[in-house]
Amino acid sequence: MQIPYEFLGRIFIYLIILALAGILLALIVGAYSFRKRHIIFPKFVLFILYMFYAPAKWICRMFHIRDTLVDEILIEIRNAVMLDEFSNSSGLRVVFLPQCLRNARCPARCDPIHGYECRRCGLCSIGYISSEAEKRGFRVFVIPGGSFIKKIIKNYHPTSCIGVACYNELTEAMEEVSFMPVQGICLLKDGCFETEVDAEAVIEKMEACNVRSDR
Repeated sequence: MQIPYEFLGRIFIYLIILALAGILLALIVGAYSFRKRHIIFPKFVLFILYMFYAPAKWICRMFHIRDTLVDEILIEIRNAVMLDEFSNSSGLRVVFLPQCLRNARCPARCDPIHGYECRRCGLCSIGYISSEAEKRGFRVFVIPGGSFIKKIIKNYHPTSCIGVACYNELTEAMEEVSFMPVQGICLLKDGCFETEVDAEAVIEKMEACNVRSDR
């Protein structure tokens, strides 16, 4: 039996064109939702951009658009989709902070189960966020890497979470924990060492949950 290479080649090309068209449409719809803060077709955008994450970033670079736009769209749309469920969540609510927020002179030690134990020395924003989290019924975990999220979920069974990370890591982490209500906040400054986050933005996310809880 002769293999119809020409026919298969055409099918392959058509599939590539269809995929590219889908990615472009998802980027346009996602960018509109991101800019206007009016989310449309969220499931479609999330599905396409997660499935074609690398090609979507490549398309952005081809058009001289920052490729972090893909992450921003995914993060903000998931934030919007999950907001009501997150705001009404009860039980253990947690905040995952990256260890790169720590100051170079941080005295904290790393526990093999729940990560760094903040001593609230005042050298970075972690202590402040931890203190504010306690007032609002959240528990803060300062984690060295993504594997610690799985450990913490397995051992503590949180019902909702706030995640802080750089763009690509936050995008990946929010997908991994999408089985529970999640809200994500990107770092203001990344680089894996003495990074920065808008602490007030983290607190605002916690406040959104507590406003609903107090009603």
